[in-house]
Amino acid sequence: MADADAAVLSEAAPAKVNLALHVTGRRADGYHELESLVVFVDVADEITVRPAKVDRLKVGGPFAAATGNSESNLVMRAVRAFRDRWPDRLPDGLDIGLTKNLPVAAGIGGGSADAAAMLRLLARTGDGDFPVAELQKIALALGADVPMCLLSRPSEVRGVGEIIHTLRGFPPTHLVLVNPLVPVATADVFRRLESRTNPPMPALPQPLTRPAQLGLWLAETRNDLEPAAVALVPAIGELLREMRVLDGCALARMSGSGGTVFGLFGSAAQAHQAAHEMRARYPDYWVAAAPAIG
Repeated sequence: MADADAAVLSEAAPAKVNLALHVTGRRADGYHELESLVVFVDVADEITVRPAKVDRLKVGGPFAAATGNSESNLVMRAVRAFRDRWPDRLPDGLDIGLTKNLPVAAGIGGGSADAAAMLRLLARTGDGDFPVAELQKIALALGADVPMCLLSRPSEVRGVGEIIHTLRGFPPTHLVLVNPLVPVATADVFRRLESRTNPPMPALPQPLTRPAQLGLWLAETRNDLEPAAVALVPAIGELLREMRVLDGCALARMSGSGGTVFGLFGSAAQAHQAAHEMRARYPDYWVAAAPAIG
C-alpha cells in the first residue's frame, strides 16, 4: 500500500479571479477582444494521478454532481490532447481523481483550472521535457481561460486569453468570494452586452507592489460583463451591495462572467470576518476567504 501511495501525484487547480475585465471589441470570427487583470486565489480543486491500465476519471467533492460525465470533462480532454501531441510519453493509463471544491459555471475558471492542472500533472508524469510553449498551444485549444490557468500567476491578459503578461510583483491581496450557486452561462451574458467596444484598461503601475497602487488602479477599471450578468441573475447585484458595506472592503466586483462576487480586503483578519458575516447572511451560498497567490 505504501508503494501505491508513493506513486500518487497531486496538483492544485486554484480559482481564477478577474479583478478587472474590459470588453474592447469583437473579432470577425465572433470572439471578443478582452483585457483583464487576473489573480489566482488559494482555494482550489485538486487533481491526483497514478499509473493504471486505462485512463479513468473519478470525480468527488461538494460540486461533483455538476461537473459532467468523464468523457466530456475538460480534464479528460486535456489527457487526450496531451496523448495526441506526445504519443508513448505517458503510462498506458492513468487513474485520475478530481476533487471539485469550486462551484461550476461560476466565473472563477473551475473547469479551465482543472484542465490546466491536469496538463501540469501530465508534464510531471510523462517521460522527457514538455516545453511550456507547446503546453500553451494545447491549453488554448481547450479553452480561452486555460492558458492563464496553466501559469496560475498574477497576469495581464489580452486578446481572447492567449496574450499573457505575468507580473513580476503583486501586492498582498486578501479576497472573499461568494457565489449564489446559480450557474451563469458565459454565452448568455455576452448576448446581453449593450456595448462590445469599450475603453481599454489603463496602464498598470510598474512595478505594482503596493496595495494603494492596486486600489487606485482598480478604481479606474470595471467588469464590462457585470451589468448583463446582474440582469440575468439579480442575486449577483444583491451580493455586490452587501459586500460593499462590509468593514474593510476596498472593492466589490463580479469575476469573469459571473456569478461569483469578490471583495478585496486589507488583511486576512478582515477577509475572514467578512466571510463569516456573508455565511451568516447567506447560509446556502458558497463562501470562501483566501489570499491571492503571488
